[in-house]
Amino acid sequence: MKLYNTLSRKKEEFIPIKKDEVNMYVCGPTVYNYIHVGNARPLVVFDTLRRYFKYSGYKVNYVVNFTDIDDKLIKKAEEEDTTVKKIADKYIEEYLKDSRDLNVDEDDTMHPKATENIGEIIKYIKSLVDKGFAYESEGDVYFDVEKSANYGELSKKRIEDLVAGARVDINEIKKNPIDFALWKAAKPGEPSWKSPWGEGRPGWHIECSVMSQRYLGETLDIHAGGADLQFPHHENEIAQSESYTGKKFANYWLHNAMININDEKMSKSKGNFFTVREISEKFDLEVLRFFLISAHYRKPLNFTEENMEQTKNALERIYNGKDRLLNLIEKSTEVDLEKSEEIKQNIDKFIRAFEENMDDDLNTADAISSVFELIRYINTSLDEKTPKDALEYTKKALFDLTDVLGILKREAEEVDSEIEELIEKRNKARENKDYKLADSIRDELLERGIVLEDTADGVKWRRA
Repeated sequence: MKLYNTLSRKKEEFIPIKKDEVNMYVCGPTVYNYIHVGNARPLVVFDTLRRYFKYSGYKVNYVVNFTDIDDKLIKKAEEEDTTVKKIADKYIEEYLKDSRDLNVDEDDTMHPKATENIGEIIKYIKSLVDKGFAYESEGDVYFDVEKSANYGELSKKRIEDLVAGARVDINEIKKNPIDFALWKAAKPGEPSWKSPWGEGRPGWHIECSVMSQRYLGETLDIHAGGADLQFPHHENEIAQSESYTGKKFANYWLHNAMININDEKMSKSKGNFFTVREISEKFDLEVLRFFLISAHYRKPLNFTEENMEQTKNALERIYNGKDRLLNLIEKSTEVDLEKSEEIKQNIDKFIRAFEENMDDDLNTADAISSVFELIRYINTSLDEKTPKDALEYTKKALFDLTDVLGILKREAEEVDSEIEELIEKRNKARENKDYKLADSIRDELLERGIVLEDTADGVKWRRA
């Protein structure tokens, strides 16, 4: 498998530190609100990578942290006249609900919290101070960027350019304007912890270094997150981590591209901002998951309602193919070893195509195309006379591949119920002589592979 390493700016053969085992850290949310569609992309993309590693035979140790102490949480607690802990606990639960609805494997994910690692964070910072990489100033502790030999290696930024472009406050207490906070002195009313530098709380960047190394070791196989985290967050993680251990922090850095809303950058101020919870009011979140992996993870993705509708219809075509296959399995009694072997060889071609695409830097877009080719084969080349063992072999292939993608989890009854609702909507449209709407519903169902037949006993439907 090859992965695009942001550090080297090229695709590299993936070689784990331990044979058949992957240690993977993905930057998680600051839990002060519902996650938005931009947060959901790395959540889904890297869960898909984790699933593919497991499909390929790896054991995966997977960590997604929770930042549960931060300026945003403190502000939210003040606005709602409650505690930071209550805000964090609430939105961790909301995150987990959205994550499970996106079919992310939460049972196999470790979720350390910053506030549960304060002791480790203080020890880590103290070591950096003792080694001369950090310094205390008026109760704050800062990392001395000038002491990091390779600072800017990930983001390809130069220290001198960063210094030249930095805004320097009159009361600056840092040696260098680009030095970053490891520990922040407590302000009145804020949550704080005792430390060698007085009451305070950790900075954002230090949390990820401490938690990733505590749960996965000093050098990670993969560190991942959104492209917006390359600088300064991931750059600062590298600086403090490698200064602390003297070892490489992560062998592969993976970053997903951002999401646009209706061809514009997502922004609360523009009003083009959607939480996952808001999207769930219009679409099953399985549709959102499928949409988020429909393009290569390093390419920008444009979220529109029209694109989501198209994704929903595409997903239904896969469901319809699955349901047709299951129906054939129930009816088939054929045994033909020669024909069965021929079909299995054809199915193996679809599996190989899927794997080749996934091995090429997690190319889910083309991997999905391989799944549609398999669905087309099911719909056009298999029937009730197909040997039962070949049908079962096809079923396993379809379920294995879609499990990697994290889709095809709804039961058949749910799909049938949705079809019945659309048929009833069409019936009412015809009663009201709204033939344009009735025809559009028929066309929508046909696009999903559902054929309607108007009979004397009412409307019947079948899968094409």
